[in-house]
Amino acid sequence: MSLAPIPYARQDVRAEDIAAVVEILGSAYLTQGPAVPKFEAAVAAYCEAKHAIAVNSATSALHIACLSLGLGPGDRLWTSPNTFVASANCALYCGATVDFVDIDARSYNMSVDALAEKLERAARDDSLPKIVVPVHFGGQSCDMAGIHGLARKYGFRVLEDASHAIGGRYAGKAIGSCRYSDIAVYSFHPVKIITTGEGGMALTNDSALGARMARLKTHGVTRDIALMQERSEGPWYYEQVDLGFNYRMTDIQAALGNSQLGRIDEYVARRQALADRYDRLLADLPLVTPWRAPDADSAWHLYVVRIAAGHDRKAVFARLRSEGIGVNVHYIPVHTQPYYRRLGFERGDYPQAEDYYAHAVSLPMYATLTESQQDRVAGALRDALQ
Repeated sequence: MSLAPIPYARQDVRAEDIAAVVEILGSAYLTQGPAVPKFEAAVAAYCEAKHAIAVNSATSALHIACLSLGLGPGDRLWTSPNTFVASANCALYCGATVDFVDIDARSYNMSVDALAEKLERAARDDSLPKIVVPVHFGGQSCDMAGIHGLARKYGFRVLEDASHAIGGRYAGKAIGSCRYSDIAVYSFHPVKIITTGEGGMALTNDSALGARMARLKTHGVTRDIALMQERSEGPWYYEQVDLGFNYRMTDIQAALGNSQLGRIDEYVARRQALADRYDRLLADLPLVTPWRAPDADSAWHLYVVRIAAGHDRKAVFARLRSEGIGVNVHYIPVHTQPYYRRLGFERGDYPQAEDYYAHAVSLPMYATLTESQQDRVAGALRDALQ
């Protein structure tokens, strides 16, 4: 009998989640009701940020965040090449240009040293970025204090792509608290720490940014009398004051998210235990396990190993997949994608990200992964490396 496949990630939907969704389905509101504001308030309280704006995806959150920060044609956004394409695409949606900062060889996050060097050159060339988007890869926080210091020196805004990182901590605070940034973004895709099916959220401590993002997610329409030109039409009246979008989250999604949020610390603790156990199981194999930052606690969205030189990553990957082990690779460097190569980027531009990619394999990591399944993953990886 063949063994059941082990996915690289999966959601954990329990009876209480289903009940929360069913309650909404029987209520007066499927969208634009009370569930979304309740979820926003709960996430803001959890991560100790003042404002939370729920949307239909983290990509939408990145887009409205960039617009709220004033990104537009002629501006520049810098991000990490080791990320999903959305972290860069959000700049192009705004008519801005994109550039990248190479990664740190240990954390796989944006290198503060590389950022500092690039900023120094850009200051001389009058080509500084308007926004820098550090990506908390795998749930491990970037060096946000270092990036914040450079932001103060060079005058750029900081937008944290924390899509992997809800439940993680940095310097004693929740990732997403915006202590060192203008805006942070979470993802609630099914493979993330908690899920709303699809969905995302933008967080900020700036009231003006929060209000603008809230308008942009719903067509740029407002009923705020202070923002309207005509104020005497009647209680039905609204005005469009921005060119916005339909990026709203539904109450159905928010109910699922609010139910899941109640277990977030349980999920992160379980992922931490699985990561610790992977470290022990894989300690003697020819690979590099994830580095742990001393001032941070990862949310462990991903557990990525780097296969040692002399071993064929492609063959290892294929062997594990053939045995029903759902390994994956995160990420193909954005600048090597055909679309970005048409913009002028070339292979070799960001050598640390490319070297990382050539050896990386993401192992199964999710809260309901059992120890026997984990043993099977480790055993298959051991056999593939022999």
